[in-house]
Amino acid sequence: MVLLIILFAIISPNIFCNYILIPMDYTQTDHLKPYGIVYNSLANGIESYWILNYKGGSFSIPYNRITIELLEKDKILYKVISKETWESIVNLTNSENINVIKLTKAPKIGLYRLKIDLPYDDAVEIALKYANIPFVELDDEDILEDKLKSLEIDWLHFDHEDFTGQFGKFWANYQREPWYVKMVNYLNSIAKRKNFNSVAQMKKEVALKIRKYIEEGGFLFGMCAGTDTLDIALSSINTDIVPEIFDGTPVDPNFKEKLDFTVTLAFKNFSIITDPYVYEYSDIDYPNYSINNATHPRYFYLNEFSAKYDPVSTMLVQNHSQEIREFLGQTTAFNKSKIKENIVILADYGDKLPSYAKYIRGEIGKGAFCFLGGHDPEDFAHYIGDPPTDVSLTPNSPGYRLILNNVLFPASEKKKKKT
Repeated sequence: MVLLIILFAIISPNIFCNYILIPMDYTQTDHLKPYGIVYNSLANGIESYWILNYKGGSFSIPYNRITIELLEKDKILYKVISKETWESIVNLTNSENINVIKLTKAPKIGLYRLKIDLPYDDAVEIALKYANIPFVELDDEDILEDKLKSLEIDWLHFDHEDFTGQFGKFWANYQREPWYVKMVNYLNSIAKRKNFNSVAQMKKEVALKIRKYIEEGGFLFGMCAGTDTLDIALSSINTDIVPEIFDGTPVDPNFKEKLDFTVTLAFKNFSIITDPYVYEYSDIDYPNYSINNATHPRYFYLNEFSAKYDPVSTMLVQNHSQEIREFLGQTTAFNKSKIKENIVILADYGDKLPSYAKYIRGEIGKGAFCFLGGHDPEDFAHYIGDPPTDVSLTPNSPGYRLILNNVLFPASEKKKKKT
């Protein structure tokens, strides 16, 4: 037995004391797959570390065969460092804006979506598949049946979701398209099975379920239209803001006085657009009709935070580039005058578009949420019917990194914020 232990130590001298370092600065050849490697290491019971603000937000994992095999398979740049080198990195936290966050679990991922084929994709699904991170699909029926709790979902995402029940405001341009008719029938069938009078009524209940999920400790990451329509639905719980063509009942003429901003997550005092011919929901968003390719900002910028005193915000902005190319969506950016005071602005446009934020986060109850405007980080204007983005062609995408930062955030060991 002693001989076997000695032989094992000779053959694998690194396994007991060395660490794997995955740099995430410009030296890294693929900035997306490392998130999946960390995730799958955690899923195999291997604790990991996120070194905030060190070489682009690098990862470190105690030396082990599973992680090494994953790295080699995906051809990810890494190096093996000694325990002494690891400790010297940790000691940087005493003098620099660096923090080491222990990652303890692989969060269970849920994608809230319509379980039918539609002519537009979801950047989060693309990112998860590329990084080899598993997820489960959930639709309105699943949310209403409390599967967020029964499936123990730690991280929920929605993208181009319309919580107002206006079917994405696609009616004016696409009402006769087969995919639109299919979507309407699909949602109406769920609403009927669940005894709701309309999809709009059903979506309000779904919005309440999602809010409760966050309050009880869940993490929500939203992009595109889902970000503002969730709050619009919550604010209008006690009134009707939906045109008759969608729900069979007219808009409440007094709906403005009945809006309740105390129950919304991120936004306040916004005005709702009820015209079905206008491809906007409210004045939260930077209006699509105002976007001019020649004058609209081509970049947005990540803000810097204290890694020690605000590790949550710091985790969510880890990147190899603080300047990220702009990308549009049905909801592109958030009007700062409509953002609640307790919301943290993670990224905006600087002096190029000072009144709007691109990336925000907040906390409700025991949980948290994060909203990123736009549809696809590698497609400036992604239109209905466009092919899905092939991120294998852009594996160093800083925009897609923001998505994956959010995926790993719930993996972190929970510590109280110091401020």
